[in-house]
Parts: sequence; C-alpha cells; structure tokens
Amino acid sequence: MNIIITGNGKVGKTLTRQLSGEGHNITVIDKDSSVLESSIENYDVLTVTGNCASRKVLDAAEIEKTDVVIATAATDETNLLCCLSARSANPDVKTIARIRTPDYVDNIERDRDLYGLSLAINLEKNAAIEMDRLIKFPGVLKRETFIRGRVEIVELAINEDSPLCDEPLTKISSILRSQVLVCCVLRDGEAIIPGGSFVLRHGDRIFVTGAIEALSKGLRTLGVVTGKIKKVFIVGGGRVSFYLAHRLVRNGLDVTIVEKKRERCEELSQIIPEACIICGDASDMTVLESERMGSFDAVASLTGIDELNIITSIFATKLGVKNVITKIGRDENRKVVDSLPVGSIVCPKELCCSAIVRYIRGMQAGSGAADSVHFLAEGLVEASEFTIDETTRHRDTPLRKIKLKKNTLVACVRHNGKFVVPDGDSCFSLNDKVIIVSKSSDAVLGFNDIFAD
Repeated sequence: MNIIITGNGKVGKTLTRQLSGEGHNITVIDKDSSVLESSIENYDVLTVTGNCASRKVLDAAEIEKTDVVIATAATDETNLLCCLSARSANPDVKTIARIRTPDYVDNIERDRDLYGLSLAINLEKNAAIEMDRLIKFPGVLKRETFIRGRVEIVELAINEDSPLCDEPLTKISSILRSQVLVCCVLRDGEAIIPGGSFVLRHGDRIFVTGAIEALSKGLRTLGVVTGKIKKVFIVGGGRVSFYLAHRLVRNGLDVTIVEKKRERCEELSQIIPEACIICGDASDMTVLESERMGSFDAVASLTGIDELNIITSIFATKLGVKNVITKIGRDENRKVVDSLPVGSIVCPKELCCSAIVRYIRGMQAGSGAADSVHFLAEGLVEASEFTIDETTRHRDTPLRKIKLKKNTLVACVRHNGKFVVPDGDSCFSLNDKVIIVSKSSDAVLGFNDIFAD
C-alpha cells in the first residue's frame, strides 16, 4: 500500500521502520528536513519537507495515490487538520491520527466521521488501559488478549527460585497443573520459538498462552497471582496518570497520586476528586517513604522522565511492593530496564504503533488474513489470531502430518467450542480460531503462510 506518515518523531520513526519493512511504499512528511535525513539513510522511503496540513505539501506527497495517511505530528490540531485536508483531496484515503488531549478524546470518538478520521489513537489512554489490565492480574509483566478475551498470552520472568527454572518445557503443564504452552522465550535479547526439550534458565522472560481459566489456574499454582489489588500509588500526574486513576477509582480502588507541580495537583483534585493528590517531588525518596509507598498493593511510575521512573520502581520493589509498573518512552532504555527490578514495563509509543500496524494489516484482509496481531518480546515476535475458512489448507489434518515454516508455532486452537493447547494429534477445522506465534522477521500475513510446503 501507499502510506503517508506525517511527523518523524518517535512514533513516526517506529512506524516507518515497521511498515517499510513489510513492503509498503512510505512517504514521510516533516517540517524539519534534518530529521528526515535518518529515514532517508536507513529506509527505502520518500520524504517531503513542509506542513503536513497543507494541501500543497500533501499534493507533493501524491495524496491522490495514497491509501493511508498516518498523522503523528506534535500537536493534535495539526493531525486533525492534516486528516481533514487529506480526506478532502482524496475521499477514499484512510486517515489515522494520534490524539493526546483528553478534552478532545470524547468528541473525536463520538464524531470521528465529522473529523474525517478512520482511526484515532490516544497513546496515553491506551497505556492506561494496558496498565489497568496488568494491575488486575498482579505478577504478570504483560498481557495480550485473543478470541474475545477467552485466551491470553502473558509474560513472566524466570527467577532462581521459580519452580520453572532449569526445567524443560515438556514438564511445564505438569508443574503448573494446567494446560498451558510456553510459546516464546526472550533470552539475552534473542527471541526463541522453543521446542519441548528447551530448558528454562534464570533471567529468561517467557510468554505463556492458554485459555484464561487454565492460565489463571497455572499462575496461581506458580504463586504469581498474589491477590486482589486494593490500593494503588501513582508517581507523576500526567495524562497517563489521569486516565489510569480515572479507571481505577471507577472500579473502586483507592488511588494516591504524587505530583510535583501544584497547579497540576489542583487540577487533578478537581477532575478526580476520589483520588488522594499529594504535592511533592518524587525524586526525593523521603517523600515516597513519608507517604508509605511500600504499604500499597501496586505502584505505577509514570512521570515524563524515564530515569526517574526506573529509580522509583526499583525503590518500590526494594520496599516490598509486589506489583510495580514502569512507563518508558525511549527505545534505548529498554535493554537496560529489562535487567532491572522494575516490574512490568509499558511503552505508550510501542502500544500506539502496534495498534496502527494491526489496523493496516486489517485493511489488507482477504481470505486467510489475521483477525488481530499482537507484538511480543520487544517486537521480535508476533502472535496472530486467525479464523479457519474455506481457503485454509490442511484442514482436519493432524499437526504431526503438517510441516510448518521455521520459527512458527501453533499456540492455541479453539476447536468445537473448546480451547486446546495443541499436540501432534490436534487439528483445525472450518470456523476454528487459531493463534499463531512467529518471528516478526518472518511475519505471517495470511494463515496459509505458516506452511512449509
């Protein structure tokens, strides 16, 4: 497809890398020609310098031949005007805009067509939703949901005292007393699609899939699910904190927010009166101690400074908080953070890009295309949900008789209304749901792509 990406910041660069790698024709627009140079050097893309909301600039980017416009400029107003201009120039173009201002969100979600939007993405709101899900499932680093919430893939860390440490994957189900599958292992920065003989080691991060009931039972056996969360301590009073606190108090949780700026504290106390707002400097650990942060069930470090979030989360872990969430904004911090005791890591930029890539792939949907796609192991692995249709090859054939491509795994099958962790005798039939895990470098765009023959 022909895609225009406006704004070459963190989100724009990530989308350029991902979508150009999938073979799309990308044109990048930015006001600053110097920031476009890295995209020209690293990717096979075209660039246009100028205001993306300008019809003249959009014409230079060949808007009339474009299938999708993704507006990720710095301001919501620019993104909205860009999408309106693009739709005016090409009524058939699909438009995606990043929207960040809470005051705009409700209006845009209600009147999306009026704004000429096919999809609106709110980084902070998406991040808050992800954090809310993690808080509801304590002890899990990350959760991805499939088949209308009936199947999940969860990320766990293997510690020295874990019952799974030094055990082969063939024993996992018996140890957890539940039918689950380790579909991916992240070890020393490398993503591995493992076989049954693979032995887990201290420091591994594993991705476990199964029906939600089986997965919950296995996690309880493992001691990962530590109990219901009642009190949440949030560091930082930005947009993510606002959205998260709003969701938590709505669900009856006690929420405390520490924010440095008094004006913002007063604003938060007005819009979230149920929360306890404390004006204090989170970089001063004595402030956190005086507010008894260690007595809370969960701590979310959500300031705009990665380093402060990392330090705060390490401190919360030291105080004995079992459920810790750390927000990071820069890719270069990810590898460092993964080796530190900072709990679950949430990157709003990654969530935003994942949602947009899923939408783009959905536009390509034909027979056998994925219903949804989720990115695991720092984007190195993809988990895709498919519905088996008349075009699917090898229907009703046992998996032991089917040769799959390398680094491809059938992780779960909903067959005849039951959720199955597949073995060699399992098969998939018409209208079944199947979850496929594969390396991102070998992305599975259509279900028939999984077969080696």
